[in-house]
Amino acid sequence: MAQSSRPAPKFIEDSSLECWKVIGSGGFGQIHKARHRQWGCDVAVKLLHYDNGSSASLLHEIKMMQQGSSPYVIHVLGVFRGRPPSSGPSTQIGLVMEFMERGSLASLQETLRGAPPRPLLFRLAHQVALGINFLHSLSPSLLHLDLKPPNVLLDDSLNAKLTDFGLSRIYYSITQGSKKDGEEGGTISYMPPEAFELSYRPTRASDIYSYGILLWSILTGKRPYEGKPPALVELRIPQGDRPCLDEISGQAAELSELTGLMELMKRCWAQIPKQRPSALDCTTETEGLYKMHKHAIDDAVYKVLKDLNLKEEEAMMEQLQSVQLTQASGWTMVESRG
Repeated sequence: MAQSSRPAPKFIEDSSLECWKVIGSGGFGQIHKARHRQWGCDVAVKLLHYDNGSSASLLHEIKMMQQGSSPYVIHVLGVFRGRPPSSGPSTQIGLVMEFMERGSLASLQETLRGAPPRPLLFRLAHQVALGINFLHSLSPSLLHLDLKPPNVLLDDSLNAKLTDFGLSRIYYSITQGSKKDGEEGGTISYMPPEAFELSYRPTRASDIYSYGILLWSILTGKRPYEGKPPALVELRIPQGDRPCLDEISGQAAELSELTGLMELMKRCWAQIPKQRPSALDCTTETEGLYKMHKHAIDDAVYKVLKDLNLKEEEAMMEQLQSVQLTQASGWTMVESRG
């Protein structure tokens, strides 16, 4: 779909939003959940920066982000411009997006303390590939540039959608920040070896490398290079270092589909960009692997949702008990003074 055929992004003022709540933060700023008064639904608001007059650049980039639609990428609803509660007198600008009830892949991994059941694992791998392929198939192609678990959001049925696609470029554009050595946005552990070169210009192959590292995280439920200093990781990636495969190799010996996903992962993180598969190639392979487990996806999702709900209830009970203990302590102090 041609970019010129898209309408200008809708501005959403702070007067249209209520019930603000901070739900996260990242390299670009805070993320809020808010209620849209006219639409009658919750939305996510990602604040990017203070409005310093560079809104035109942001609008241009968001117009690109609104090309077409896909079930596997977050829908950008408009541009926020206003002053959120407790943010001070300065006007801020950001993105208004659909709200995803089940958080991110990162929060799921943290709650499960590991990888999800295999049917869900294969579906996540496939849906992320579909999201990347959609972005890459636009004209012009839209690069994600920051693929990682926090940027894979989950709906009520644990279906995956990509978020923050293109925000790395938007951030540096609208803040007019100077580019540091090897910096084009992104997260070091997921950045390709060529990203640390002074002459680096991101391509679709850059996203494919990040997808390979993301596959490793999906398979293990862990963070790549965890515990290693970022400076060391930045040094070792261009030298060919990749996350350890011992755990995955042991599991793959018992299940051929894991071997297939592991081989795809290794091709994705190839040192030479031209040796990496296309996003379409990735979707073809992940679709075949997911189909082998599709019959068990409903049971897997039910089990995970049951675990998530139970842990949410436990967390709420702990919070309630903490409040009650604090209140009881306050009464004890008052009585002792009396």
